[in-house]
Amino acid sequence: MRALLLRDLRLAFRAGGGFGLGLAFFLILAVLVPLGVGPEPATLALIAPGILWVGALLACLLSLDRIFALDFEDGSLDLLATAPVPLEGVVSIKALAHWLTTGLPLVLISPLLGLLLFLPREAYGWLILSLAVGTPALSVIGTFGAALTVGVKRGGLLLSLLVLPLYIPTLIFGAEIVARGAQGLSVATPLALLGGITAGAVALLPFASSAVLRINLR
Repeated sequence: MRALLLRDLRLAFRAGGGFGLGLAFFLILAVLVPLGVGPEPATLALIAPGILWVGALLACLLSLDRIFALDFEDGSLDLLATAPVPLEGVVSIKALAHWLTTGLPLVLISPLLGLLLFLPREAYGWLILSLAVGTPALSVIGTFGAALTVGVKRGGLLLSLLVLPLYIPTLIFGAEIVARGAQGLSVATPLALLGGITAGAVALLPFASSAVLRINLR
């Protein structure tokens, strides 16, 4: 399992492997929004929680089609499916590698982008916490979508259509945590719901993803 994780991380860090693509998109979005909306700090501070979370969601979406595509093309996925290692564990490692190369960098860079959008100072901690809690769910849900579309030619658009509706609850509660934190309100309810979504996704979706992969590889 460790070898598989290290292999996926090396592939992600290679040229064209997808690492940095999400960060670049996240940064471009944070730069373009003030140009389109206007430089008024009050307006940007109001929309910053939603913009940052939408940017993180779309940045995660960019690299989902790479999760199983390379393994499917070179036949490694068939070997992993027949290996003594449980396929559920393989799926979990794939989701972890995606989060380490996409979700975690977004968490780390989010305070800098919050500065560009005049995010209130009180919201920075909640922004980091909400992304840290919510982005694992984005990776796990995205892995399920990638399993559904593995082997489909030009499946990137189909993958987006399948995954985006599943991302909506995470987006709503994640942005709500940041917005409430900026206003000094209680964030207990949306934080608990966001944590519940992530816990449920991590616990259940690897089994669904592995079942879908077995069907697609027959």
